[in-house]
Amino acid sequence: MPRPCRRARLPLIGFALAAMLAAPPRVMAQSGSTVPTDGATVTLPEMTVTGTRAPRPIEDVPQTVQVIDRDEIERQLILSPSPSDAVARLVPGYSPSNQTISGASENFRGRDALVLLDGVPLNTPLRDVSRILALLDLNAVERIETVAGASSLYGAGATGGTINIITRRPTEGPAQVTLNTALRAFTANPGRSLAPELSLGVTGRTQGGLDYVLNGNLRHTGRTYDGRGRALPSDALLGQGGADRTDSGNLLAKFGYDIDVARRVEVSATVIRLAQDPDFLTLYSPPRARPDFNTPYPGRSVRESSQSFSARYTDTDFALGNLSVVAYYNEIEKRFNFTQFSYPYNSVVYYSGNPAAPTSAANQTTLYSTRYGVNLTVDTSLDRLLGGARLTWGGDVIHERTRQELLSGENVFTPLEQTTLAGFGLLQVPVGPRLTLRGGLRYEHFALSVDDFVRPAAYTGVAARNAAGFSPFVLPALRVSGGNFSYDAITGNAGATFRLTDRAELYGGFSQGFALPDVGSFTRRAGLSTAFACPVARPNCLPAGASVGYANIGPEAQVVNSYEVGVRRRGEDANAGLVGFISTSDQGVTFDPLTNRISQQKEMIWGAELNGDVKLSQRFSLAGLLAYREGRYDTDGDGHLDSFLPNNRIATPFRAVLSGIWQFEEGTMLRAEVVGFTGRNQRIDRSGTRYKIEDGGTMNLAVSTPVLGGQAYASVENLFDTGYQNPTATSVRNLPVEAFGRTMTFGYRKTF
Repeated sequence: MPRPCRRARLPLIGFALAAMLAAPPRVMAQSGSTVPTDGATVTLPEMTVTGTRAPRPIEDVPQTVQVIDRDEIERQLILSPSPSDAVARLVPGYSPSNQTISGASENFRGRDALVLLDGVPLNTPLRDVSRILALLDLNAVERIETVAGASSLYGAGATGGTINIITRRPTEGPAQVTLNTALRAFTANPGRSLAPELSLGVTGRTQGGLDYVLNGNLRHTGRTYDGRGRALPSDALLGQGGADRTDSGNLLAKFGYDIDVARRVEVSATVIRLAQDPDFLTLYSPPRARPDFNTPYPGRSVRESSQSFSARYTDTDFALGNLSVVAYYNEIEKRFNFTQFSYPYNSVVYYSGNPAAPTSAANQTTLYSTRYGVNLTVDTSLDRLLGGARLTWGGDVIHERTRQELLSGENVFTPLEQTTLAGFGLLQVPVGPRLTLRGGLRYEHFALSVDDFVRPAAYTGVAARNAAGFSPFVLPALRVSGGNFSYDAITGNAGATFRLTDRAELYGGFSQGFALPDVGSFTRRAGLSTAFACPVARPNCLPAGASVGYANIGPEAQVVNSYEVGVRRRGEDANAGLVGFISTSDQGVTFDPLTNRISQQKEMIWGAELNGDVKLSQRFSLAGLLAYREGRYDTDGDGHLDSFLPNNRIATPFRAVLSGIWQFEEGTMLRAEVVGFTGRNQRIDRSGTRYKIEDGGTMNLAVSTPVLGGQAYASVENLFDTGYQNPTATSVRNLPVEAFGRTMTFGYRKTF
């Protein structure tokens, strides 16, 4: 029964040590912009809103905050248009990209990341699918703010970190048009892998005071290839979709109006469309996931049809301080790949009724989710009580409905509806000129409505010593009874920053994040055990009226406790940051891809992150990052952390990036980047099960130069066409998935 949750030796690759000095420039707390004042230059502090829900200098935030600004985003666009790739390349706490449209197994410090678009959550918490970040258009992004560690400021979901994608700002004056076009291809087969893309942005302000941002993007991808010249599959992650044979489009429309110097209104809409049309099914068997050229793909296309709308009102002259009210509506439709039974990697499929061809023709699902809500934030000055103190407070109201259907229209999990009410307060108090204290609480109440439904009949295999390696069973259609349930949580945070100098500070603290662990996934797997299994010869062996109740299978709410201590330094010529962290949870969530089961248990994750950049001369700068993380969990419920967490939580304990950037007088920029990671071969249960992930690394080059008033650019990813496993993709099903081979990009960007 759901209950109120409780409150609160590995080799390093050679170049990794060199990276200990370095993160790509402008991706951490820095000195901000400069303005002239009476002939002198005054440096303005770098500001963030993601860690506090109100603007604060990063030096006052006792968490690891990183900002990827527009200049860095434009450099990243030379390599990839995906925000997922940019975050993976620049933020040490984030895992390597799996190089697909999905974010499966991508995580933040081994836990889930909450993705925001201009402060509006895009996740679908009742059925936590990961196809979010890679679908957004980097051309439409002004900056990306990330906050590492658990947080509940924006509600449930940020157990590992928060990623806030902040869209382009309007420019002053007449319309300004930015055109970006690129052509990408794999050198293994340029003709069949061509991937053209076009982005057009328009920003400005009318004479009447209406400002606007419009940005559209169209992209096509052909086939994809690994470093050995072999075609990659269209669905290596099993049901998640790939990166090949896609047509996609994004549209951002944002309009704002300043009522007066204090009050502003803004409305925005983001539309995402994608279709992937695989030619072949994927073969899930050693030595790697690969296209099954003997079996044409029989299903419908993979599809994304999602839109997000928001309206925002701000008032800096509100009686109680700075006011922000955001109303939003998200409508999401995601259709996943058709897959066939393939033991052991796809050991459960919906049953056709024919044991000779057990996969139902309807074995392809679509997720439908609507979510709307209102966020209220007030930032109140407490100067009259204590100089410099501020209280940020407010509340959230959220309502969401989620269901997932087979092509036949049958529900694969119980339709879910949830209302969330929350209130929070966050107090910041300076103590003298150097020390700033911060602490806060958030109360969250979830009212969950679970409909009755019938879980469709399924076909499964259980390991056996026979020629096939498994014994088949039928899991007959099973009634799942629902009901009304509620969850409550109080989460808190407390931390401090201490300024060592004007440009350096120590910081540290404790914070909590809260999540309901994928209720839809738990109910989808209702009765998927041998207790409800029938022999293939007697597929309806269960007694009449057999059923299972949600109260018997419902997951418990998860509270994650996050602790970190760090030091950071900002400057014009050098920036650096070092942090150590630990996170714990009594109800952590793990998924076993071979048994298709989700479980909750006690767990702990720990690690350290180092990043920085240094300007060695007027023309050359060095940057990079080094990250380490590892974790253990309790597999048998005895309270002891007896095994290492599965690879889909931590695939690469060590990861490093080292880059050099040369700036030439005529405006040409050259960037060389080395990326590497260690593999993993840890015991993930008490029986000694291991799934090896191999070490890997690659080198990338990028160049841009002024041409005809714009920027022409080119890049080469995986310069030496190295064949290696993608660690994040491999961890999804513990089946090797090869990484991209050498990819070349040629593009041109111009603002009119």
